[in-house]
This record gives sequence, structure tokens and C-alpha cells, in this order.
Amino acid sequence: MWAPDIYEGSPTPVTAFLSIAPKISISANISLVSIVASYGGTLQQIFFFCSIASMILGALAAMAQMKVKRPLAHSSIGHVGYIRTGFSCGTIEGIQSLLIGIFIYASMTIDAFAIVPALRQTRVKYIADLGALAKTNPISAMTFSITMFSYAGIPPLADFCSKFYLFFAALGCGANFLAPVGVVTSVIGRWAAGRLP
Repeated sequence: MWAPDIYEGSPTPVTAFLSIAPKISISANISLVSIVASYGGTLQQIFFFCSIASMILGALAAMAQMKVKRPLAHSSIGHVGYIRTGFSCGTIEGIQSLLIGIFIYASMTIDAFAIVPALRQTRVKYIADLGALAKTNPISAMTFSITMFSYAGIPPLADFCSKFYLFFAALGCGANFLAPVGVVTSVIGRWAAGRLP
């Protein structure tokens, strides 16, 4: 619950660090645990439940946001759910899809938070202010649009590939409920991220 407030109030480099570094660290540690020592069904069910909860919370909470940085916070919450999908599988394919997802998420987040300071300089703070950005700074507008469409999982872009691998791994390990929930929350997130560009 504190993430949107931290994203909004912190300087942009701190926000980018808080968005990327903990996810990479937690993913590396849990990947090590899952490779070295196989975890049982109870832990797998906990990952399964947390993954669904994060995806739903991230998608639904992003819909009500009006400022530019706050939907990025909720997208971060949703992406934790997508990344946990790889842990829920408990297979090598799940870990491989998780690593692909982490790499793509980190790249997109660095890109998004490189553009946010440029938006702040042009006095863009609310989503409604983004309409004039194409006239004042078309390169930033195009780059931010492509990044947000990638966050949303539009098919030719990078995050679509990471979500595809994660959901395919979930279906391969028998988590038949996790993949459809991920697809539905991705569509909801597509609408929320589509308001930004």
C-alpha cells in the first residue's frame, strides 16, 4: 500500500532503484533456493496465491490513478505477480521464464524512469497533461508510449514475450488457473497503461 506514495514522493532515481533492485534480489534468492533445494507443495501454493493476488491488485488499483508515477507503482505490483508465476511452477522452465521476465521488466523500468524526469521538466504531472506532450516533446512522447505499451503487453513488444513465456510455463506445470488470471489482469493493465501515452 505504501508503494504509490513512495513512487510519487521520492526522487526519480530512488524510485527506479526501489522498483528494480528488490525484485532482482528476491528473484535471485528464491531461484537459488528452488534450484538447490526443491520446495514442497505448500510453498508452491503460497507462491500461486501471492501471484494471483499481486496481479489482481496491481491491475485494479492502477485504473483509479490520475498521476503519472502512481500507475507505474501499481504496474510494479502487478509485475511482481507475473514474476512469481515462474516461482509457482517450481520447474526449470518457470525459472527460465522468470529470468527473461526480470530482464525485460528491468529494461522497461529503466526506460520509463529515464523519461519521467523529462516529463517533470515539461510540467507533466497528471495523466491528463500527457495529451500536449506530443506537441511539446514528440520524441519523449513516442518513447514513453512504446514503453507503456510494452508494460501493457502489446504483442510485438518485449513484455508480451515475457508474459507469454511465464504463462506458457504456468500451463506446462499444471497451474491452469494462473495463466487465465494473468491474461485477464494483463488486459486490464493494458487499459490502465494505455491511458498514459
